[in-house]
Amino acid sequence: MAPGKGILAADESSPTLDSRFMAAGISTGADSRRAWREVLFGTPRLGSFISGAILYDETIRQSATDARSFVQLLSDQQILVGIKVDTGAKPLAHAPGESVTEGLDGLRQRLEEYRSMGACFAKWRAVIRIDELKPSNQCLYANAHALARYAALCQEQEMVPIVEPEVLMDGSHDIERCADVTATTLHWVFNALFEQNVMVDTIVLKPNMITSGTGFANSPDSPELVAEHTLRCYLRHVPASTGGIALLSGGQSDAMATMNLNAINSRGDLPWRLTFSYGRALQASAMQAWAGSGANVESARAILLGLAEANAAASEGRYRQLARAASTVLHS
Repeated sequence: MAPGKGILAADESSPTLDSRFMAAGISTGADSRRAWREVLFGTPRLGSFISGAILYDETIRQSATDARSFVQLLSDQQILVGIKVDTGAKPLAHAPGESVTEGLDGLRQRLEEYRSMGACFAKWRAVIRIDELKPSNQCLYANAHALARYAALCQEQEMVPIVEPEVLMDGSHDIERCADVTATTLHWVFNALFEQNVMVDTIVLKPNMITSGTGFANSPDSPELVAEHTLRCYLRHVPASTGGIALLSGGQSDAMATMNLNAINSRGDLPWRLTFSYGRALQASAMQAWAGSGANVESARAILLGLAEANAAASEGRYRQLARAASTVLHS
């Protein structure tokens, strides 16, 4: 939660990252995944705008071509190392179309191992879908309970838990429906956290922004509208003592994620630090530029660094000033 910095989410599972490589025409496999993560973590000056990076189990065990582990590569830039510890969303019994995130079995031992490898925070994602009937109370209870038990185990190991209840953008719902579902979700989550004796002043909440569904007629919403609904929801339903909020991009374009974050942070003083924890919104354009070629590494890193800097500025509500300054330099 350092001022002017955010989190790089590079915790895609191997199948997910391979699917993105396939869509971009990049060869798949462990070698390609390792090479891409080295592009990201080896970006000079990344630590100026990124405070932490979330890794996947495969990634935390890999090394750069100079034999430095990725943990060391990040630590050399004073970027804290985090780790995704859930095992993914699975179908929830007796709840068609809904899911619950699994991975609690053996979690204490896995956290102990990751802690010994240099990780100091972790992430667990719950998936909440919206339609006319969803989410059900069954889904909200199951996911909130799992998030809270995970968070308690993290704190037992002196690791900071990122608590991620993501209300998906998929659907034709309007922004008011998203606000209602997100508010209810946050209520369930914080109630479960209190029941599990989780200290909320040492968690990072990673929620969705309040937006209309991607299938809604007037989507996407203006940054001002997103900011208005997002802050109203958080101020009503996120305790002021919460350690921090790191917004997820949820499939937004890199430009939209940055503008929305900037609009949210332009609304004045907030009771918590509110920044970003982006995956695709930081990586997608850089991945396209890289295209799996060593000749494109520097171009890809320049794009990543520019997006990280833009969102770091947006986390303090000063992205437009940064953009104007860059425009002045380009035209002089």
